[in-house]
Amino acid sequence: MRKRLITSSLFATLATLTAVSHAQIGSITVYGVLDTSIEHSSNANADKQGIIRLHSGAVNGSRIGFRGTEDLGGGLTAFFQLENGFRSNDGRLVQAEHLFNRRSLVGLEGRFGRIEVGRTYTTVDNFIAAFEPAGYSWLGTGAAMDKRKDGMWFHSPNLVKYEVKFGNVKLGASHGLGEVAGSYGSDAKSALGIGYDKGPFGIAATIDRVNGISVDNGAYDKATSINLAGGYQISGPLKLTLGYRHYKKRLASGAADFRSHFYWGGLAYQATPTVLLTASVFAQDVRNMAQGEAGDPIMVALNAKYALSKRTILYVSSAYARTRNNNLVSVSPYQDGFSSSQTRVAGGMQHWF
Repeated sequence: MRKRLITSSLFATLATLTAVSHAQIGSITVYGVLDTSIEHSSNANADKQGIIRLHSGAVNGSRIGFRGTEDLGGGLTAFFQLENGFRSNDGRLVQAEHLFNRRSLVGLEGRFGRIEVGRTYTTVDNFIAAFEPAGYSWLGTGAAMDKRKDGMWFHSPNLVKYEVKFGNVKLGASHGLGEVAGSYGSDAKSALGIGYDKGPFGIAATIDRVNGISVDNGAYDKATSINLAGGYQISGPLKLTLGYRHYKKRLASGAADFRSHFYWGGLAYQATPTVLLTASVFAQDVRNMAQGEAGDPIMVALNAKYALSKRTILYVSSAYARTRNNNLVSVSPYQDGFSSSQTRVAGGMQHWF
């Protein structure tokens, strides 16, 4: 019954959007991508057996979205965006409880900048994610280790976000409302960002604070992350990107803080107009764990893309992750690890629309 209601709601939304488009009020765009691959993963269960499967989102998450704008005059524009993630291999929603799990927002844009409210990606993601050529999720979530991830705050519901540009300088801020009665700080999240981009060079820095939910005494965990990232077009076809995250989490229980340093680097090489090669490495230095428990995970990823057209791409994607001290690790932060290492190789196709 739940799936029928979700499907009915989706068709109702599509019908509404079509009606608005026919009425020629502003403009509406339907967009998305289907990313489907055949994948082999090692250590895919507790018996450390491999698996071959059809997989969605090996490089970019499959999605469908709707964007709309209306010119209000005087340089002011109203806009909305709805975006849903789904699994292209079987048609299921990525998150069954959310009709639009990736984006559900409305906002205004003008000479003052851009403000949006709803469910969307944060200032941290907007400023930092561009400095990783392959788009691997370890950048946002932290290493996919069973005991610690220490990721950045990259996506949020109940978000108010602002961004403005002054020439080559970009400024941004986000605040996620905790919506906990009696405690404005509980489950609240905030971020500030600054970026500079000119010619072949770009750099960005963000700081964010993520509060946990209040416990019985009214206290809550407080995590602070500082992200620094940059990129440089070394030559026409070759680009270098580097990044660093400092993570610190103070626990409401009074136990020792969680601390870690996260590093990443990447190279993108446009070998021909139709062939793109990327290489990325991620490493996490986990602190303040008991002696012999820190896993200090690392992952290396290699991608090759061949564009059949502007919208259709064939690719091969591979990654190897490992950790130590009997920790478990996965190439994907959204799947459980069953061993101290994992290798994943996928060959697939993307179609953008």
